[in-house]
Amino acid sequence: MKERGLLPSLDDSIAEVRRISGDSSDVLINRFVTGGIHCALLCCEGMASASVITELIFEPITGIEKKNSPGELFRYISEELLLSTDRPEVRDYDTLFRLMNSGFAVLLAEGMERGLAFGVQGYASRGVQEPSGEGNIMGAHEGFTETIRVNMSQIRRRLKSPELVMELFTKGSRSYTDMCLCYMKDRVSEALVDKIKRSLECMETEAVLTTGYIRPFVENGNFELFDSTGTTERPDVLCSKLIEGRAAILVDGVPYAVVVPRLFCESFQTLDDYAFKPYYSTFIRWLKYLAFLAAVLLPSFYVAIVMYHPELLNSTLFMLLVEAEKKAPLSIVSEALFVLLMYEIIREAGVRLPKPVGGAVSIISGLIIGDAAVNSGLVSTPLLTMTALAVLGGLVVPELNPQITVLRFAFIISGGFLGLFGISLLACTVLVNICATEDYGFPYTAPLSPFRASGMGDTAVRSDMRKMQSRGFTVEEYHE
Repeated sequence: MKERGLLPSLDDSIAEVRRISGDSSDVLINRFVTGGIHCALLCCEGMASASVITELIFEPITGIEKKNSPGELFRYISEELLLSTDRPEVRDYDTLFRLMNSGFAVLLAEGMERGLAFGVQGYASRGVQEPSGEGNIMGAHEGFTETIRVNMSQIRRRLKSPELVMELFTKGSRSYTDMCLCYMKDRVSEALVDKIKRSLECMETEAVLTTGYIRPFVENGNFELFDSTGTTERPDVLCSKLIEGRAAILVDGVPYAVVVPRLFCESFQTLDDYAFKPYYSTFIRWLKYLAFLAAVLLPSFYVAIVMYHPELLNSTLFMLLVEAEKKAPLSIVSEALFVLLMYEIIREAGVRLPKPVGGAVSIISGLIIGDAAVNSGLVSTPLLTMTALAVLGGLVVPELNPQITVLRFAFIISGGFLGLFGISLLACTVLVNICATEDYGFPYTAPLSPFRASGMGDTAVRSDMRKMQSRGFTVEEYHE
């Protein structure tokens, strides 16, 4: 379709549209005569607003006086009438269908090898609501929606600077999904923007239905445990990243934005950190660090100490654990893996089930499975307690939940086979992988590795806002 220009004959052009669309029922073709010239207005049912088309297009166009030629008619419409603020030209059928499927109405005229498109979008969309996964107390309660134009307006409303650039483009040979690259041209390096554009140009996919379709193309191709790109559903968080010199990618139909690059320390930061006093924000941040370590290591430490290093426990605690574990029919490793697998199954069921049935999951898991497993002696109470604490710690850092889930199992297996030595070996392997993670030359572990003292004011602690504002921070300081 990209090579097929519009046919000058209106009948032939309409026939070609019907052929390409397979005479689809939602392709609406309205023929009429204006200015003495036969025309047709094409749109997709459900994508364009019927009232807007009637008021802004049909009424002004049908009242045009007789014109000598189709070219004169199009010049009059383009220069004399302001039918829409978004009016691209159409010269091929590929552009015609892409615009029609995006909510545009396309005007064709007899004898013209081009068409005029008018933005009259009127499709149903979800309104701006509070983000479901990034809750806050003191910040805004607005989140991204599935409509890319609305998301762009939310960013522009917060960053009114002319330095904010938004570049629209489409990807997907079948979906023709609208995407937008956002950045502050005075903060981001040109090299980073060029590299991101080249990565997106090399992306060949039939459809872009979620952020997971594009993140592999803007990340390092090597094996990485943690994602070097981030996502957010909050416009205010995204704006703060843009000010720091990041770039962001919006995808039409997805209420999340992809942020490039991402740092490991950002998983422990929230917008509320900058609304409270520094001493309290620092306390909360360190609490998240400890919760992350507990979520990954606590069950494995319990397994390793009970099996290989009981001398680390005092006699009273040791006798309590022995009394609890001697009734369990399974080994400690099997018991720990069983409890974690049971939790993951319950969690997945709670996420996928319809909301009216979701309450039954907590009843079945808490009152029936959990209580029965402990009373029957299948699971020991101390191990169940350690697992519950680890699960709660993982919920404190939701962005890292996939990595925490997998690493928790890996550390339990290594601790069960080699004790604390096995946990140390696996921890070194994970640290090496994290420190080797980078995206477009930005180290994932900055400012910890490589160490930057200037970055500790918003990593190890949360400094006073006046000090943070005065330094004019951008992530370019961490670029290798």
